Amino acid sequence: MHLRTYSLVAATAILGTLFFVGCGSDDSSPSIPTVVSTEFIGMDAPTTADKMDHVYSEASVKITYSDGTTVTQPLEYKTLMSTGDVIGGTTVGAILDVNGSPIMDTSVSPSTAFVSDTPDGQSVMQIGNTIQMVSQFEYVTADGSGASRYGVLPAMMNLSTLTQAANGDFNISKIANIDSSSVGGLWITCAASMTPWTTHLGSEEYEPDAKLVELGTGSGTDTLTGPNAYFGDTTTANVYNYGYIHETTVTSTGATTLKKHYNMGRFSHELAQVMPDNKTVYFGDDGSYTMLFMYVADTAGDLSAGTLYAAKWTQTSTSTDRSVTANLTWIKLAHATDTEVKAIITAKPKFSDIFETAASATAGFIKIKTYKGTEYIKLKTGMEKTAAYLESRRYGALLGATSEFNKMEGVTVNAKDKKVYMAISNMSGGMATSSSDPVDDIKAPIEKAGAVFELALSSGKSDTAGTAINSSYVATTMNAIPELTGLTVSVKDVFGNSADVSKVANPDNLKFSEKMRTLFVGEDSGMHINNFVWAYNIDTKKFSRILSATAGAESTGLQAIENLNGTGYVMSSIQHPGDALLVDWNASNPIVSGLAASINKKKSAMGYIKLPAIR
Repeated sequence: MHLRTYSLVAATAILGTLFFVGCGSDDSSPSIPTVVSTEFIGMDAPTTADKMDHVYSEASVKITYSDGTTVTQPLEYKTLMSTGDVIGGTTVGAILDVNGSPIMDTSVSPSTAFVSDTPDGQSVMQIGNTIQMVSQFEYVTADGSGASRYGVLPAMMNLSTLTQAANGDFNISKIANIDSSSVGGLWITCAASMTPWTTHLGSEEYEPDAKLVELGTGSGTDTLTGPNAYFGDTTTANVYNYGYIHETTVTSTGATTLKKHYNMGRFSHELAQVMPDNKTVYFGDDGSYTMLFMYVADTAGDLSAGTLYAAKWTQTSTSTDRSVTANLTWIKLAHATDTEVKAIITAKPKFSDIFETAASATAGFIKIKTYKGTEYIKLKTGMEKTAAYLESRRYGALLGATSEFNKMEGVTVNAKDKKVYMAISNMSGGMATSSSDPVDDIKAPIEKAGAVFELALSSGKSDTAGTAINSSYVATTMNAIPELTGLTVSVKDVFGNSADVSKVANPDNLKFSEKMRTLFVGEDSGMHINNFVWAYNIDTKKFSRILSATAGAESTGLQAIENLNGTGYVMSSIQHPGDALLVDWNASNPIVSGLAASINKKKSAMGYIKLPAIR
């Protein structure tokens, strides 16, 4: 997840589910009007510097209630804090080592502490009488000299305790770092969701390639530079300790417990979304030549033990059909507990302990192509479970799962209709037909502006070995939604937009509201100079632009809160404002070049849209 836009605008004054918090009122009372319909009235794309240089909304929301009344409210973005702010002595987004000390940027003199400019997944939750917010900080874009620091510093999380004024405005009473030393630190913490049992479910994407780390030939995220900086040495970090879903439990006093769910598989986790059964989970696997995974927990509300599956795609549409339809079947990888997998990791296996490799086609070796490239590999005897959890994508490919997805990002669920929505930010690469791919399951038309896909969920299904899957939320079909498919333009516009600004481009963050019947889509786009957040009503098919992010920024941290003590919110942030403006867009346009010079690239806003609550 690199370039997104922030915030979902009005969305949730209503009681729906979508990572929602519904607190402080009895919505079951028959005397209180309920929501009949929600309509978002969109805004134009910005065309002047005074609008392109910050995150804002000029959209509005119209809510119709069961008693016939309507409310139309303009949408306004309020900044809660920005990266680099100092609150009660704590710096928002500060990068800390295992001892809680700042990691210093020595590229400038005098040296300064590294601070992330990339807030990402977050969860606002009411715990008892307190409101707590967990915020992830994904990476540091650049050091003081301008050199890239992507993925070579540890990732961080903060906990903010919020107060709520009588008019619903949020303020921060205190903020603290969440200690991750118990799990060996965190790696590129991307998007997040809130579980139905009110915990924060975070992610670690772009897992380091253990083969390249072992050979010493990796660079960037295929090294242990970040964990080494966290520990302050080059011996403590374990390559197989990174690339997992992590869960944070928060108490009313602000105490936190952090654990990684090793039994949910190791790959490029964008996000994990729990289904309404509190057991079944779907994931985004970001990158090229990635895989669709499903997890089913043994016990509802407990992700410490379960079964991991990988999908096989069987296409039912032609290679030119933009609807891109397919059937899905599921290959069981393994069953394990966190404790079992952690014990395997602690033993510090190397890639060469799990697989043999060959340089070319060789008898007994299978040709696969995954996020780590084309390889000829053979599983070593007795390493099935180790491979399933430490090398989930490679092992899945060996078993025949489809490893051709590209830029698989956000995931959300529509409980009423039993649908999962999944963002494919860029529909190219492995998703295009290719005679050189080992299997070539996916044969989609190239659309670099991406698409949102819909997955239909069913019960009573079995895996490819004929064993029943213990879930009523098994995805059986997958198709692109035409209204949510982007459109690359042949000639860039005056600002350098290379995708149609009237359509979504590079969808990333997704959240669905049950009561509003609305899918919110945030962009992570290098094809729109200003990324947008859109609202798509799945019944009326109306598609409305409701937020514009600062030029060069993406939208992150999306969360919808329908009713928190009488007020609704849409939480939303931006990350890396002004990123690569002169590289990706039209530098000859004076507005664009002026924005590149004027935007403060270190200050990424974290804020919210305030809404009328629906009781």
